[in-house]
Amino acid sequence: MAGYKINRVTSDIKIALSELLREVKDPRVSQLLSIVKVDVSGDMSYATVYVSAIEGSEKTVESVKALNKSVAGYLRKQLGASLSLRKVPELRFVADDSLERSAQISRIIKSFGDEE
Repeated sequence: MAGYKINRVTSDIKIALSELLREVKDPRVSQLLSIVKVDVSGDMSYATVYVSAIEGSEKTVESVKALNKSVAGYLRKQLGASLSLRKVPELRFVADDSLERSAQISRIIKSFGDEE
């Protein structure tokens, strides 16, 4: 039963953060930031949020630094207001380059198809 609750909370956090990231006014945070994955700890005290920016890995790293340094507290407060959780997890943001890698793999596969 506990696994179901963590999965539900993970999904709710991902949806809510996707909406909240659009409202962030910090110029260091990319407006084209997407949440790739959210991992919530077993006791729901920490949530690791994997994010990626369409502009590339440099912009992703810059956005993650800004999110962890100054925006995480604001986002956590807004999550507490929008979700009915007893304890809102502390947010940790991590840069993820899987979107960039998947685009590169897609280009490589397409180039093999063009050679034929």
